[in-house]
Amino acid sequence: MIIKHHIVSLIALGLVTGCASHPPIAPAPATLQTGAPGREGYMLQPGDLLSVKFYYNPELNEDLVIRPDGKISLQLIGDVVAAGQSPAGMATELTKRYASELATPSVTVIVRQFGDERVYVSGEVAKSGIVPLTDGMTLYQAIQAAGGFLDTAHKKQVILVRRSADGTAVGVAIDIRDIESGNDPDKDVPLRPLDMVFVPKSKIADVNMFVDQYIRKMIPFPIPAYAF
Repeated sequence: MIIKHHIVSLIALGLVTGCASHPPIAPAPATLQTGAPGREGYMLQPGDLLSVKFYYNPELNEDLVIRPDGKISLQLIGDVVAAGQSPAGMATELTKRYASELATPSVTVIVRQFGDERVYVSGEVAKSGIVPLTDGMTLYQAIQAAGGFLDTAHKKQVILVRRSADGTAVGVAIDIRDIESGNDPDKDVPLRPLDMVFVPKSKIADVNMFVDQYIRKMIPFPIPAYAF
């Protein structure tokens, strides 16, 4: 099944999370939280690019990407779990870990690039897959970045899947025809990190059931807390 194929690809990339059954589904795009989420209290996650700086030992300075297992590998101390910690908390832990290796350990951790700055577009588009999330990118722009619609696309019901405040996946159907024609561009929805855009071939009768059946119930592994 085409839908199943694309959703499995999405799950394998870790872009949609949440396992609770039947969360409330937003009835219209206006109910979606828009704009980029704040980074206050940010917890590190796989894909983040970190700069680990040593004030007194610059020869140990490194730029590292957090691996899918949530860890980074550092000189002298080996693997360290980074995902789920704040940058400041990570710096404190590293300072302690290096206390037995360095005379005066003083470590700073800086996030150079956030690993969640991407969305996933699938279904009846030319190039399904990851789309880098640029500042202010909208639903329609993401579809264009994925090569645009195929002739078989059901534009009346493009599905946007987004995490709600409690981390569950919430889906909403959006009629994109007025956006594409330019008759009502204000209907376009600003995207947020890790949003999923799915363009179906035919009408989906129940968006809630679609999200539940093809996303939440197909996640074969527990979702770590840092994913939210």
